[in-house]
Amino acid sequence: MSDANATVLVIDDDADLRASVGRLLRSLGIDVQLFASIADFLASDPPDGPTCLVLDVRLPGKGGLDFQRELAAAHRELPIIFITGHGDIPMTVQAMKGGAIEFLTKPFRDQDLLDAIAIGHAKDRGWLENEEELSELKLRYGSLSPREREVMSFVVTGRLNKQIAADLEIREITVKVHRGQVMRKMRASSLPELARMSDKLQLSPPKPVPLGRAS
Repeated sequence: MSDANATVLVIDDDADLRASVGRLLRSLGIDVQLFASIADFLASDPPDGPTCLVLDVRLPGKGGLDFQRELAAAHRELPIIFITGHGDIPMTVQAMKGGAIEFLTKPFRDQDLLDAIAIGHAKDRGWLENEEELSELKLRYGSLSPREREVMSFVVTGRLNKQIAADLEIREITVKVHRGQVMRKMRASSLPELARMSDKLQLSPPKPVPLGRAS
């Protein structure tokens, strides 16, 4: 369960609960940051590494469910574990539909919270790895010349070198050179791998070839 790079963020206006959860997590070697309000949380610096948020549903001012919707609208990926002293079924359904990891009613078992935190950290770790991979792919794609990007857009559709040469009105040997550069710069070992990279980058397909130019 312990992960030196993982952090749990707790937002709850109940000082006793914050202290209790803080002691529990620190006893297991888990980094924890405690906040009495959403405003306090927003004023803090986000931690590095996998993170999950333990969030009270009812808070002074802005509530936990409202904050969940705001995070979603801002495309802020943050696993949330809701806790409440007086939950109901509609509230639980709303939280889970919004992507919450768990909805725990106070008083909850320590193990239930720990299990939910483990799931949250695993989920956030996957998001972070995906973001890192995408960032690296963007750097590789940015190293391509405009012509290499153009050739790549045709290559990933499965068109042959001679077809691409006809499409772009260039020599086939030139296409081969650009194709080799694309594979090297993108660090792709195969066409399927290059196509997966293109999908991950959400690259637009090449413009349709005008009639009379396709080979």
